[in-house]
Amino acid sequence: MSLVAASDLGRAAYCPRQLYYARLSDDRGPPAEVERRRELAFRYPELRTASDATLDGLPLAVSPAEFRENLDAIAAEPFWDRLVDPAERDALLTGKDCRGVAHKLLAAGDGDDPTPPTPVLVSGGVPPPAGVWEPQSVRAVALAKALSWERERAVPRALVEYPAAGVVRTVRLTTRKKARYRELRRTVETLDGPPPRLDDDAKCESCEYRETCGVKSRSLRSLLGL
Repeated sequence: MSLVAASDLGRAAYCPRQLYYARLSDDRGPPAEVERRRELAFRYPELRTASDATLDGLPLAVSPAEFRENLDAIAAEPFWDRLVDPAERDALLTGKDCRGVAHKLLAAGDGDDPTPPTPVLVSGGVPPPAGVWEPQSVRAVALAKALSWERERAVPRALVEYPAAGVVRTVRLTTRKKARYRELRRTVETLDGPPPRLDDDAKCESCEYRETCGVKSRSLRSLLGL
């Protein structure tokens, strides 16, 4: 069984056809704006007290006031100290059947502290109203499983950060999430041709491979009588 990339699982969750074209173009790196937003995840202590003028100059997805309020909420979480001072940054994790990069790796507890190590995926996007978007959820599950394999211990959860909004969400490795992970892993492993097109205007409108794919929006299909 070959190792699949956690990032490919995320692409497949969003659209298997997008993953197919990304492989053809060999262009799977994040845009510069995503990298700029990810860097915010390593500046939380200073940004909690930053002025509106300073925050206005950053690629935030919320107002300065909401951003500071969200960071204050994270600071009340028990993982705050480990989140702002992770044991590792950009840690490559290799598991039994998947590998990927954890942008942060939070250390396990010491002595009698049973806290397991925790991988963190830092997203350059914005969070949904609750929970985590599925592409990021499956990537988080993959990272947790890879870390569990490496450390030979249970890793029951991962974190997903949305630093542009100052939000952190927990992804727990439930039976349902692990089943979805296995399903998408099979999709990635067997992908050898362009899958069927999606019928999802919202996803297709924002896809960088839209023209290559040849998908038409619903409004255009209606106009053309298709």
